[in-house]
Amino acid sequence: MTPEEKLALQQSAAKKPDWENARLAMTLALNTTMRACEVKGLQWKDVDFLERTIIVRQSKTDAGRRLIPLNGAAFEAVMELYHRAQKAAGIEPNHYVFPACENGKINPGAPQKSWRSAWRSLRKDAGLTELRFHDLRHHAITELAESNASERTIMSVAGHVSRQMLEHYSHIRLDAKRQAVEALSQGGKGEGHVTKHVTNEALKGTADTATPRKDWSGREDLNLRPPGPEPGALPG
Repeated sequence: MTPEEKLALQQSAAKKPDWENARLAMTLALNTTMRACEVKGLQWKDVDFLERTIIVRQSKTDAGRRLIPLNGAAFEAVMELYHRAQKAAGIEPNHYVFPACENGKINPGAPQKSWRSAWRSLRKDAGLTELRFHDLRHHAITELAESNASERTIMSVAGHVSRQMLEHYSHIRLDAKRQAVEALSQGGKGEGHVTKHVTNEALKGTADTATPRKDWSGREDLNLRPPGPEPGALPG
């Protein structure tokens, strides 16, 4: 997604209360790299509110089990889910963060099966009808790569990532570095650009007018010493 598409998706998700579960699940996926099955499998015992982390115990593979730090957006989503669960009396350690709901009755001891219809509606509203929920995980990993996170960090946060996908994200990381380097050269042409280096051309303009200090040495260590007395100042 482009930044504009991501913003449109987030704005659409906040429009209707019926899309609340899809919105909160989407927020976690975009900020933690979690898969849909991992989000659905979260229980309150997996959330550490003091350390602001989530433990993924139920995943696609053993490599998917991991500890993920929660950024601001993810933590706000978790707190919203927690306050909602408090009202429904569903905050026991084994209760699910996204509990099942059938015929208007919440069952905190079972996970939610799907938010498919709400997801389809909100992505249509955002003009992203082809966007799959799993694409949110790929988008989150892409943003990690663009931030120059190492492959080890990406795998620590995202869990199992195939070698093919790691190579794909390596290209993304290289592109991000290339853009950053290009920005350096572009910055030199803009107004207000400041450099700490003095060029030879700049020195030429002052060479004829500047009066050199007679106590100044070409050795930097000597310049740190105070100047000596003038000739004849000391008794013979």
